[in-house]
Amino acid sequence: MTVKPLHRRALLAGLGKTAAIVCMPNIATAQSATVMKVGTSTINDVQHEWMKIFAAAIESETKGAIKVELYPASQLGAAPRMIEGTQFGNIQAFVGPPEFLSGVDSRYAILGAPGLFKDMNHANTVLQSAPVREAVLALGANKGLKGVGLFMYGPTSFNFRSPVKTLKDFEGKKIRVFASAIQTEPVKKMKATAVPMALSEVLPALQQGTLDGVMSVFPVFNALRFYDAAKHIVETDQAAVTVVTVVSKMWFDKLPADQQAAIVAAGAKADKEVYAWAVDFLAKSRAAWAANGGTATKLSPAEQAEMMTMLRPIGAEVTAKNAGEKALFELLAKSAGGSGS
Repeated sequence: MTVKPLHRRALLAGLGKTAAIVCMPNIATAQSATVMKVGTSTINDVQHEWMKIFAAAIESETKGAIKVELYPASQLGAAPRMIEGTQFGNIQAFVGPPEFLSGVDSRYAILGAPGLFKDMNHANTVLQSAPVREAVLALGANKGLKGVGLFMYGPTSFNFRSPVKTLKDFEGKKIRVFASAIQTEPVKKMKATAVPMALSEVLPALQQGTLDGVMSVFPVFNALRFYDAAKHIVETDQAAVTVVTVVSKMWFDKLPADQQAAIVAAGAKADKEVYAWAVDFLAKSRAAWAANGGTATKLSPAEQAEMMTMLRPIGAEVTAKNAGEKALFELLAKSAGGSGS
């Protein structure tokens, strides 16, 4: 059949419309949201709550151009795997204690130095001060990480299988810590044995007696049901458990400037807003611990003072031989109102 010229033009026009319709899904795909996977090791805690605030702020500010997916409870792997994934861009962000990142940059661990902070509120004030926040968030930049979050989790405590009420009771105990001198040295000074171990391995080790105790923060003990194996907490408050959020620099640098700004702003917003939630969560964790048969005590005022006199010099001692560590410790100490020595 021969197609007349007029009909041919109509047919071509129709084909053009059809082609446009066929291409529409590809256009939609090209304009679909950028996925941002954010992982952490815990769930239903301060870290997880921070992630929720962060995600909501980003999606609101970017009008859905960035879709944030949250993966708590180590769904993306153990902390070392999540950190590696973030460096290489397979994961877009990791949320966790800075000590987990000490293998990337040893300065991260300095935030856990004993004696820096008077209490939880003081720690939060120091962490949110511009000089400290700027210095900490800049760590890891040469290792593929960009800091966007820094916030307080809670004061440090010890959880034991058997009651520990005095400094003497610490002696000979095997205690799980992070693998950094800032955490191992305090345990050694109390004549106990520091045992670096992944958090996922701690409860079985407590149950089997491989560990006598663990140094961490009250809400973690409660959330992970450590009261099933170790019912006795000593709230020593000698240091702070803090949290940092790092995003993949490789991924971040490819984003439009407005999306980069939205992520940075969301991190600052979440840092400020999560603090009140963290304070309330600590109180609820204490109540839940007691309800599940756990006990909590403190050292006597005299022994608390003795412990702090023993532990306070550790930050300066550990950082003395590394210029970068020393500079960050001194900044933290100055910002906290101390001498750094």
